[in-house]
Amino acid sequence: MSYSRWIPFACALIWLGTLSTLSAAATDSPQAIGDEFVQKQFGSTCTLIGLPSIVADLDDDGVDDIAIPAKCTNPLMNQAENNYIVIDPYDAFFGYNNPAVTTQFASEDPDRRGYSLLIIHGAGPDAWRSATPKAKFMVVNLPFKSFAVRKIATKKKMMAHTAIYVNESGLDSLLSVLFWDGKRYRYQPMGSSME
Repeated sequence: MSYSRWIPFACALIWLGTLSTLSAAATDSPQAIGDEFVQKQFGSTCTLIGLPSIVADLDDDGVDDIAIPAKCTNPLMNQAENNYIVIDPYDAFFGYNNPAVTTQFASEDPDRRGYSLLIIHGAGPDAWRSATPKAKFMVVNLPFKSFAVRKIATKKKMMAHTAIYVNESGLDSLLSVLFWDGKRYRYQPMGSSME
């Protein structure tokens, strides 16, 4: 029996194995996240808004986390059932620290009402895809139109943190930063836009 008869068969098996690996990787990428994933993690009132998600180590623990831009019509409704925390670092910076109150504030742009940044802190080898992530946050009232991840040095401990730089919506188009300080997310205005 000749080995040459088995070569096409072996090549086909290798090709199928590669194809299944590529398709599995594609479904695990942040671009493959759909409304089903978001609603499983944060409830049925959340849907994607079309901006790309960002994967990075946001809490500096060595495990990938994800930030997902979404629209959530009732942020507080599914908080206990889906085990996430609603936070409002933007309004907290200006002295209003109660999301039960600040989620009722009128938006500058009515079409952007309910825009939220959904953050999942990853755990274990599955990181942000873990069945039991380390923590989940719904950041409300952050006036974003785009964002990027970069390092920021904080004055308190003079160390670099991974931060989400935000191009804010509105007439001023300001640049701000959202970062994990070890205990909570903090908002800090930076000045002019990245654009």
